[in-house]
Amino acid sequence: MKLIDKVAVITGSSKGIGAGIAKEYAREGAKVVVNYSSSKESADSVVEEITRNGGTAIAVQADISKIADIKRLFKEVNNAFGRLDILVNNASVWKYEMLADVSEETFQLQITTGLMAHIFCAKEAVAMFGEGGGSIINLSSTISLNPIPGTLIYCAVKAGVDSIAKTLAKELGPKNIRVNTIAPGMTESEGSTADGRPGSAMEKYFLDQTPLGRIGLPIDIAKVAVFLASDDAGWVTGERITVSGGLL
Repeated sequence: MKLIDKVAVITGSSKGIGAGIAKEYAREGAKVVVNYSSSKESADSVVEEITRNGGTAIAVQADISKIADIKRLFKEVNNAFGRLDILVNNASVWKYEMLADVSEETFQLQITTGLMAHIFCAKEAVAMFGEGGGSIINLSSTISLNPIPGTLIYCAVKAGVDSIAKTLAKELGPKNIRVNTIAPGMTESEGSTADGRPGSAMEKYFLDQTPLGRIGLPIDIAKVAVFLASDDAGWVTGERITVSGGLL
């Protein structure tokens, strides 16, 4: 029970990696806030699974591409638990498109959800962390350092996410707030299935470069997220941990 009685917010945690982190945090004793934008049924399902297994969780709707929703999210966390110890900035949006197809709309959506929200969620979380400090974990991607065509905006966003942790780790360290980044490789999720990645040429491309020879699972990422949020990582900040089966 490495996170016993800690309160954690995981953005975009109704599905995929976020849901995996929420469930694993609950198993480790944390009280979990499952944030979602539109997938209420999925969020409620995550909460139901956590509570059925003896954990504590609530679902809070908030579109974190909107600052007003971010403020409301953390207000509801405060109302429910009166404190906060962990923020996982997981929510992100990506769209495959080449430069010629990039639009202002898709640019704004990816930037606001995947980058702006990380900053403003961190701002609200820091205001709630107590004197003991807290932990902020941002989700990046291996392709922030090894881009592929058709992911221009997403790669730029994730490169920005990498930078946020290094900058905020230095700024917030004196408050005993640690900020780290997890960079997953290709990971199985509802989103990847909807994109048609299983069995695709892209999946084969990444599998061929993954020494451990399989696609990642949400639990693979969640276990590292537990470590970074726990006291075991009390001397770890400003780091980027690649969790990808050896894919660089």
